[in-house]
Amino acid sequence: MIQSLLIANRGEIACRIIRTARAMGIRTVAVYSDADANALHVRDADEAVHIGPSPARESYLVGEKIIAAAHATGAQAIHPGYGFLSENAAFAQSVIDAGLIWVGPNPSSITAMGLKDAAKTLMQAAGVPTTPGYLGDDQSLERLSAEADAIGYPILIKAVAGGGGKGMRKVDIPADFADALASCRREAASSFGNDSVLLEKWITNPRHIEVQVFGDTHGNVVHLFERDCSLQRRHQKVIEEAPAPGMDEATRAAICDAAVRAAKAVDYVGAGTIEFIADGSEGLRADRIWFMEMNTRLQVEHPVTEEITGVDLVEWQLRVASGEPLPKKQHELSINGWAMEARLYAENPATGFMPSTGRLDHLTLPSNERIETGVEEGDVISPFYDPMIAKIVSWGTDRREALTDLQTACAAVECEPVKTNAWFLRRLLAEPDFEAGTVTTAFIGDKIDTLCAPPVPSKALLQYAADDLAFSSAHMPSSYGSAKYELTKTCFGFRLNAPANPLVRLLVDGAATDISVGEKALWNDYARTSVSDGRETTYFEDGASFVIAACRYDGAGGTAASDGAILSPMPGRIIAVTVAAGEAVTKGQKLLTLEAMKMEHSLVAPFDGIVAELNAAEGGQVSEGARLVQIVQDE
Repeated sequence: MIQSLLIANRGEIACRIIRTARAMGIRTVAVYSDADANALHVRDADEAVHIGPSPARESYLVGEKIIAAAHATGAQAIHPGYGFLSENAAFAQSVIDAGLIWVGPNPSSITAMGLKDAAKTLMQAAGVPTTPGYLGDDQSLERLSAEADAIGYPILIKAVAGGGGKGMRKVDIPADFADALASCRREAASSFGNDSVLLEKWITNPRHIEVQVFGDTHGNVVHLFERDCSLQRRHQKVIEEAPAPGMDEATRAAICDAAVRAAKAVDYVGAGTIEFIADGSEGLRADRIWFMEMNTRLQVEHPVTEEITGVDLVEWQLRVASGEPLPKKQHELSINGWAMEARLYAENPATGFMPSTGRLDHLTLPSNERIETGVEEGDVISPFYDPMIAKIVSWGTDRREALTDLQTACAAVECEPVKTNAWFLRRLLAEPDFEAGTVTTAFIGDKIDTLCAPPVPSKALLQYAADDLAFSSAHMPSSYGSAKYELTKTCFGFRLNAPANPLVRLLVDGAATDISVGEKALWNDYARTSVSDGRETTYFEDGASFVIAACRYDGAGGTAASDGAILSPMPGRIIAVTVAAGEAVTKGQKLLTLEAMKMEHSLVAPFDGIVAELNAAEGGQVSEGARLVQIVQDE
């Protein structure tokens, strides 16, 4: 058995591997970049080695540094996790050549499955059903266009290398083919250094079904059943579940047997995933499911398989890499219950899924479900890496129980000031089509405007905030209105020595609304709050956060008055300033444009007023939280 293990990764997967290794009595070594010097995976490991600057290409993607760290610390084996170098055949071979154990498939298996066209040809020879299409070497526009006509539109152009949706285009009509091909090739060449493509028939009602396979060095290969990963955004998985809804035993047997044949065709060792595309227009049928590609590594969504099988897949990886046979045979594996996983990201769906970086001043994750995370409260979400905060995993005796538990868990997420997609996940899980188990990979894209509409606080939360902010001395600056009240808090609200039910004007994320106070707010439902300063409080509801301030309290509403500070949401560069100091502006008017993380973000006026302060200039670099503009009301 391996005695010491270096994890060539970071974040939640590194923490996940460390947890299992420690339970097996294996010493762990972490590697880290400048940005991750104080990261959770570094704190969790028995030893940690610095491998370079923050950009991944200068640290986590430099194989020589990782191998050197293994030798320096006496590690026997390297586990690549997923992403980074996990499917890099050259790195895998260099690990083996360095006399270390590679916790993963043979480099030849990675190579065989690394190019989609070659993999499909191999699968056809092994009797695995593949999507109708073109895999030829002739990459001329004339040949590809003719093949597309023969396949029949709509068709899908796919780069033969890489993944993640890059180098992929759907084409609906022949007139669009040439432009789509050129765009696809440019993106593929830029991302993968290979502009070759293949063509596939577009599946009208596509569902993404994948099968977990596992092989050992003794020639044994088993499957651990299927997962449904159809809920995707731009080819990136959002919510996964196991087993797949609507899967009957005959279809399950057919797809899982095909996955085992696929793994055996490349002498597969370790954990891998065979991905299939299914035409769900008539339910799941064995003759309507086709091979897409193989991921020669552990998958992000592996916990749902672990939950329904009772298997620790990382433990299996370490045992197989140590030369042991698979711990279980096929007939010893079975499905127990249902599991779902939601990917919690530091991003704001209401602003085009703009990443949200910074310190996690307040972070509460659900305590009743399995949580896979690489951060804790007080840690920092860096702009250098994938902004995943956690994976939230639920298990139930049936799909309804697993779904209900995951809905509750996503609603319980609290994070401030970093924004998350928790409310978006909660909204997805409540969609009738998802509850019915009938969504396709196009579901999110088709309903993106509805799903990403900014959340609004409930009447109950506004009532609670009105009472809380208006009557708490900690939130009542002397400038808030002229009326003064003697206030006494009771178990349900307040007793007022003032006119009945006076009004408080609240600013909810900058928008004004008037609420009557003293209405017996639902204290127990909203007891968890996070005070951000002396005048504003962040309230959490259904996975969303709302920054609320009381701007006037005199029983009659009045003119809203927030502090009008426009802060930079993240580090970036000012590329346009459209106002000047002293200029009058209206609510919603664009003040400036910030370029950050390769995206442009417009910052607008929260209300009508005057630009009292301007601290931004075109071309200037700004840090997160910097005050760029100060708006005051024109008295």
